[in-house]
Order: sequence, then structure tokens, then C-alpha cells
Amino acid sequence: MAPGWQPAAGPGPDAGAAGFPPPAYGQPAYAAAYAAPAKPRSRAWIVALVAVVLLFAAIFAGMASCTSLMSSSLGSAGLASSGPTAASGPTVGIINIDGTIDYDGTTASPEGLKAQLDRAEADPDIRAVVLRVNSGGGTATAGEEMSIYVREFSKPVVVSSASMNASAAYEISSQADYIFTAKTTAIGAIGTAMQITDVSGLLDKLGITVDNVTSSDSKDSSYGTRALTEEERAYYQAMVDQINATFIGAVAEGRDLPVEEVRSLATGMTFTGMDAVDNGLADEIGTLEDACDKAAALGGIGAGYRTMYLQPEVSDLSALLGLMGMETKAADDGLMAKEQDRDVRFEN
Repeated sequence: MAPGWQPAAGPGPDAGAAGFPPPAYGQPAYAAAYAAPAKPRSRAWIVALVAVVLLFAAIFAGMASCTSLMSSSLGSAGLASSGPTAASGPTVGIINIDGTIDYDGTTASPEGLKAQLDRAEADPDIRAVVLRVNSGGGTATAGEEMSIYVREFSKPVVVSSASMNASAAYEISSQADYIFTAKTTAIGAIGTAMQITDVSGLLDKLGITVDNVTSSDSKDSSYGTRALTEEERAYYQAMVDQINATFIGAVAEGRDLPVEEVRSLATGMTFTGMDAVDNGLADEIGTLEDACDKAAALGGIGAGYRTMYLQPEVSDLSALLGLMGMETKAADDGLMAKEQDRDVRFEN
């Protein structure tokens, strides 16, 4: 620019933008330097993106925490795997039978128990099994099947009774090689029951009439909308007696006791652990550790044995979905089938 040039008070006809002179001929024009300042761009989308990323990070962190908690909780309940999946060295496997004996896929069901017994059978390092039993019984047929699986297992089986080892759970336990119980364990309860609730009187008071259209007169006998006839009551009593006889026979065989002696103990009532040792339904007062030591001895291994819980594996995602009540359609269908099934259920 020419020496001594001063900006004019206002742009003249030959002035550049903002009062600056036009560039000399042949010199590069820096238009950006002369242009009005650009309006700053909004960065709100960056803030929103960061917020979304942080939100997803928090969700994933929460899911990881929940699934970890569920994994540990279900593991303590015998529903999730813990520890190694295969034995290493001489091992005593421990199987929890906790809760109602039924067909629910856990180790308190025929399928669940057999899966873990098969696993122990196939692993040469597992020399014996301890059944940690804490159950008041359940479905008679499930108990019968599970007792057969224990009886046919080729390796030593020792039972450790927790607070309760009764009815169908005791039928299973009776097939073991040795039974430990605590002094205060409720054990035994050899007996069979069938329950039919007659709500016909209540329906009459409410003015409700139920019409059962059946293929035979007694098909609706267990529905509870009418009282049993004398013939139906006698029929069901005969079924209960027959099922109970198989229960008594299984205990007599498993405990190596005379049938008549077991029948005399089949009052349907539980015994304390102390009385069970005296009457032959159990062998010894002891803890889970005592049961493991006994199993190790029966399996031919010394004091250096390991223990390993044998239980179904449940994925973290399945545990979380279960916690959130998001059962699968198959589970929902099974529930509906159970609700609609109104046939007789016998319980040991």
C-alpha cells in the first residue's frame, strides 16, 4: 500500500470491503481477510452425541453389574455354574438338590440331576458325589425317576442333609451309599398325598354354575367343582396306597431294611436327625464337610481331594432376562399348559 495512506471515513467508489482499499493490480486478493466474520456453527449435535455415548456406556455398565450379581446369586442357589467346568485331580462332586422336586430343569428335577450325574460319570477325576439335599419333597413321579438315577450311578454317593430332607427328597436320598443328617434336620416323611379342593359350596353362595361336559362321569372328579362320590374316593385312595407302596419299597431296598419296618416308619411325619439315625433312616450326624470326607474315602482317595459343584450353566443374559421377567415363549407356553392341566397330581 502507498506510504502514508489512511483509511477513509467511509468506503468510496474504489474502496474495498470494510473501507480497505482494493488490492494493487497483480497482487493476490485475500478475500477471507476482508470478508465479514462467519457466523459460528452450532456444536449442539456434538454435545448430544457425547450424551448418547455416555448413556449407552452407563446402560452397559449396569447390565454387566446386574448379570454379575445374578450369576453369583444363582450360583449360590445351584442354578449357575461356578468354578471349573472339569475336575483336575481326585475330586468329589457336589450336587445341590434344593427346593421342590419337580420337572423344572434344575438339579431338583430328573433331567437336571441326571445331566450332572452323567457329567460325573464321564469324568474320571470325579471319584464320588455328594448330594446336598434341602427339600421337603414334591412330585411323586419325579422323585421316583431321580431315585432310580441315583441307584444306577456307578460311583459312590453320599447325602448331606440340610434343614429338610423329606418325602420325595428322602426317597432319592435313600438310594445313596451313606446319609448324613444334622441333629435338627427334618428327615423322612415317608408317605403319599393327593389333594382335591371342593369349591362347589363357595360357587353356590356366589351364584356361579359350572357345567363340565365330559366323556365319562368321573372325568371331572378332580376339578373341584363338585364333591367326590364314594366310589371315586375309594378309587383315588387305592391309587395313593399303590404309589405309597412303591415309595416304601424303594426306601426298604435303598436302606437295606425290611419292608415292614419301613412301613411302620411311613407315618407321613418327619423325624429329627437324631431319631433318623436311631431308626435306620440315616447313618450319622455330620456336616457337608463330613459327607465329602466320607465320599472321598468311599471313592478311594485321600485327604488331598478337591471338591467341585456340579450344576447347570446359566448364561448372564438368561439370568438378566429372568430377573427382568422376560421369559421365553416356551416358558410361557409351559406355564399355560400347567395352568390348564387339571389332572391328578400325587406328591411324596
